[in-house]
Amino acid sequence: MTRAHRPCCTPAAAPATVDTTHLPAPGSATGPRSTRGQVRLPGGGFAMGDAFGEGYPADGETPVHGVRLKPFHIDETAVTNARFAAFVKATGHVTDAERFGSSAVFHLVVAAPGADVLGNAAGAPWWINVRGAHWRRPEGARSDITGRQNHPVVHVSWNDATAYARWAGKRLPTEAEWEYAARGGLAGRRYAWGDELTPGGRWRCNIWQGRFPHVNTAEDGHLTTAPVKSYRPNGHGLWNTAGNVWEWCADWFSPTYYADSPTTDPRGPATGTTRVLRGGSYLCHDSYCNRYRVAARSSNTPDSSSGNLGFRCANDEEDADLSAG
Repeated sequence: MTRAHRPCCTPAAAPATVDTTHLPAPGSATGPRSTRGQVRLPGGGFAMGDAFGEGYPADGETPVHGVRLKPFHIDETAVTNARFAAFVKATGHVTDAERFGSSAVFHLVVAAPGADVLGNAAGAPWWINVRGAHWRRPEGARSDITGRQNHPVVHVSWNDATAYARWAGKRLPTEAEWEYAARGGLAGRRYAWGDELTPGGRWRCNIWQGRFPHVNTAEDGHLTTAPVKSYRPNGHGLWNTAGNVWEWCADWFSPTYYADSPTTDPRGPATGTTRVLRGGSYLCHDSYCNRYRVAARSSNTPDSSSGNLGFRCANDEEDADLSAG
């Protein structure tokens, strides 16, 4: 059954049309090319999109369409706090959240003086705009990432993720690459592990349990982020392609793109106002944001950040061609 639309569970910064002329090409990098921490995928054809009719109409998860990809590499996990810290130390990068002076924190975990609480996000009051919240202080001034070095970095915008990827000799995955990789070789399934959310009664991803947005029973063991190698990897060796943190993709977002997208290595519309997000997060719940399905899509503005926004990187296969796979 097609479901009514719900707002994305990542609040947006001020909407803006972004000039794309100065942005790097998807494959460009300032650091030497590196496949550290990545798995090589053979590419080939797959069916992309929602085969179950469970998506939100405004997300544009249909029609299901055939896509063929060249071989590529992709990170086995989301980028961690430790890796992002190395990037910041090497480059002096200042994230958008730090430049803006605030970022969105889920209301149950705010750790900040009252004066730092700047208000609720429009349409999503469970998000609190907190002064001083950023990747090093994910819940506000009274928090830090001690003990979370192997958790995914959060409060990173698309701009921040792209800057990291270029430094690391990588790039962001295209949306088609992301879905192919996340499926783990399973054709037409709802999740990266099959069609049942909790096979054998066991949680396979970090999402919300309980009554959103006030009661999280944390049956999966986590209120917010989980370490990047939690649960089990999918059939391609990728961890946490459902839940935990939303992951930025390279593409501009359009809800109508699937109707006429290229069948070979699609890279999204030429322009847009928001970038694609994939995978869902620890806040997703069937009653609110059923976007932890492998076909689910969402988007946000390139300068937006929040406590559940992260990313993983990809890389071209050198001298790849479509005859492989």
